[in-house]
Amino acid sequence: MRRILVTSALPYANGPLHLGHLLEAIQTDIWVRFQRLSGHEAYYFCAEDTHGTPIMLKAQAEGISPEDLIGRVAAEHRADYQGFLIGHDNFHSTHSAENRERTEAIFRALDAAGHIRRRAVRQAYDEQAGMFLPDRYVKGKCPVCKTPDQYGDSCESCGSTYSPAELIDPVSVVTGTRPVERESEHLFFALTSFEPMLKAWTRSGALQDGVANKLDEWFTAGLKDWDISRESPYFGFEIPGAPGKYFYVWLDAPIGYIASFEHYAKTHGLDFADWWGAGSATELYHFIGKDILYFHTLFWPAVLAGAGLRQPTGVHVHGFLTVNGQKMSKSRGTFILARDYLSKLPPEALRYYFAAKLGAGVDDLDLALDDFVARVNSDLVGKVVNIASRCAGFIEKSGGRLAGDLADPALYADFIAAGSGVRALYEAKDYAAAMREIMLLADRANQYIDAHKPWNLAKDPARTAEVVAVCTQGLNLFRVLIGFLKPVLPEVARAAEAFLAAPLTSWEQLASPLLGTALAPYAPLFMRLDPQVVRALVASEPLAAAAPAKPATKAATKAAPAAAAPAEITVDDFAKLDLRVARVLEAALVEGADKLLRLRLSLGDSERTVFAGVRAAYAPESLVGRHVVVVANLKPRQMKFGLSEGMVLAAGPGGGDIFLVTPDPGAAPGMRVK
Repeated sequence: MRRILVTSALPYANGPLHLGHLLEAIQTDIWVRFQRLSGHEAYYFCAEDTHGTPIMLKAQAEGISPEDLIGRVAAEHRADYQGFLIGHDNFHSTHSAENRERTEAIFRALDAAGHIRRRAVRQAYDEQAGMFLPDRYVKGKCPVCKTPDQYGDSCESCGSTYSPAELIDPVSVVTGTRPVERESEHLFFALTSFEPMLKAWTRSGALQDGVANKLDEWFTAGLKDWDISRESPYFGFEIPGAPGKYFYVWLDAPIGYIASFEHYAKTHGLDFADWWGAGSATELYHFIGKDILYFHTLFWPAVLAGAGLRQPTGVHVHGFLTVNGQKMSKSRGTFILARDYLSKLPPEALRYYFAAKLGAGVDDLDLALDDFVARVNSDLVGKVVNIASRCAGFIEKSGGRLAGDLADPALYADFIAAGSGVRALYEAKDYAAAMREIMLLADRANQYIDAHKPWNLAKDPARTAEVVAVCTQGLNLFRVLIGFLKPVLPEVARAAEAFLAAPLTSWEQLASPLLGTALAPYAPLFMRLDPQVVRALVASEPLAAAAPAKPATKAATKAAPAAAAPAEITVDDFAKLDLRVARVLEAALVEGADKLLRLRLSLGDSERTVFAGVRAAYAPESLVGRHVVVVANLKPRQMKFGLSEGMVLAAGPGGGDIFLVTPDPGAAPGMRVK
């Protein structure tokens, strides 16, 4: 059994979480849940990043203390993480007793070992305000890329780090005047002394190849000693023996990982030396974004080594999140807050979509909303959950108990054997490849059910045992798929386990199929995403249905013709309609038609082709395997694209706002809709 400690970057306590934050948290949470299912002792620690000038500025702007600000924001962050099912073992704060004590201990160890250097520096000083200016109190043009309005420590555009003195045309944030330079003694961490160690560590397999190559550029340019002190005023921890000077936030922030561990360890019996001591046999992994690469792959390993602590086993770096192909932007409406998402949509839809696009590299990830709807509806609803909904009703009608044997043990063995590959992909953090493998297995499970057609077998009471056998096989294949998806979909998995009356706590349990056991009543495990609701995430207006109509002018009222009332029909007229449940076997685009999809439908005892005007609302692949309602006795209509042999029922105003009419779970092709 491996012993693994995992962290994700600390959210900064000056604003709400957005979906970019959640990308990293979801990526980390999936990996930790996977390790636990694999039988390993894995912990996930995080904390609120609370120090620095931005916190002080934000609190001043709101007229509250920094402590009040970070307390409020931390509570909001915790709620958002919990809403997305992020399973932190401990979510602490860098403004804590544990972090102060550990930061001071590490500083003293570095100082005693000769890794802290003191020297006078010329620093920005605001003569009008009579104060030295922290880095974030100075703004100007980036000295590297020339982007204006950048802070005095790093550029948000190109990612370069520098000192305020290097800014072009600097001004004080306090008074708007140009700062002058005055001397002040600062404390520096001797990063240059650790270059040989860092070169070896960065090429030890701890980093992705692309990240290690990027670090080579910094080695070539030459490392610099790191200024770890800041002048008052500053919200943070005062440096022992240096009155009026404070630890720079980027020193105590990563130490927050250790502090969060220590806070948890006090009540859970974990030994500090076992996990953080030099030579520890445990594993330590950090998940971070590429914007904080320098701090986590150079400063942090060197600080740990200088203080006599272990280095990370690995630092996994991910790219940025874009929305509809564009950088997240408030002006474009693509800056999506975590809370706004949760108010409209289920968290596991986003967890799955991120997993389906997260590879092992550092590539940026795009949340393309149309693709989001199509993929979630196709994969989770149309493929995975569809298996359970197709089989559950037949089992319930046949006594509610699974068969005593598998109908196709070889197929089940294939699914179990595929698990080793899926697990290897999870381990490598290539979730996208893992999701592809799982969906290929889901296709095989649906093909098995299609081939054996339990809805046809159910018509003959003498073949009930065959129906139960087919559906027992299907539900066992479904259980394997849900097991493979459990790190991504923890709540869907929990509901599936309740339905199957079989909790799943390890991968090994999947090797034994469920046979002869009773099932709980089935309830829908996941609902289709509504494209209109998803689009509202980036819309400047509320949903159309909720928007009040503009009052008509008198002239417009006079000119508008009265709407014609629909012609009434009788019960006898309605009785002429033969409405049947149909299963979509195939769905394809129609060349030359921008609104139509060609559907091949199974009505149980027959198949037919129907052209449906739902292309704007549904991707073809999202419909395969779905049950729909069709007017079966509609006179066939010859179209230029082919013969349409019925009509699929849908509701909505049209365009992308169309919703297919679907029967309740358990309905089988050919059933009459009454």
